[in-house]
Amino acid sequence: MIVIAIGANLPADGFATALETCQAAVDRLGREPDVAVVAISRWYESEPVPPSGQPWYVNGVVLVETTLDPAALLDRLHGIEAAFGRVRVVRNEARPLDLDLIDYDGMVRDGRGGGPVLPHPRARERAFVLLPLADVAPDWRDPVGGREVVELIAALPADGPSIRPIPDA
Repeated sequence: MIVIAIGANLPADGFATALETCQAAVDRLGREPDVAVVAISRWYESEPVPPSGQPWYVNGVVLVETTLDPAALLDRLHGIEAAFGRVRVVRNEARPLDLDLIDYDGMVRDGRGGGPVLPHPRARERAFVLLPLADVAPDWRDPVGGREVVELIAALPADGPSIRPIPDA
């Protein structure tokens, strides 16, 4: 199972909303050579992490199949972000698109020797990843600790950032 988180809190050029941007990014991802989108979560809106005056984010998760290795897939994701106007300047800044490689078939990598850190090091702490992930992969387990996604959700702090499904999205 290959898991990609999608988020945005600014609309990309040509789109009216961050939700439209995220939906278009899923469509674009599905048109990439050697990538097939096999499941899409519901869309959620969530408070920025860390807290700031930014607009709320739209978040979702997709499951994909690919013949690309993790580094090549991450390069492809960064190319899609750039096509949607993402410029990485400041950490945690508002953005028109964020695509994160969360899990690649349970692979565990520390990033030494190149390639992405897997699984994504902060995914298990973030409701905006875990709730959509539970929609499409309720049996998913954290490759590092072995905890099920429902256990990770239950362990989130009650006073954490707000997140809610977007109705009819």
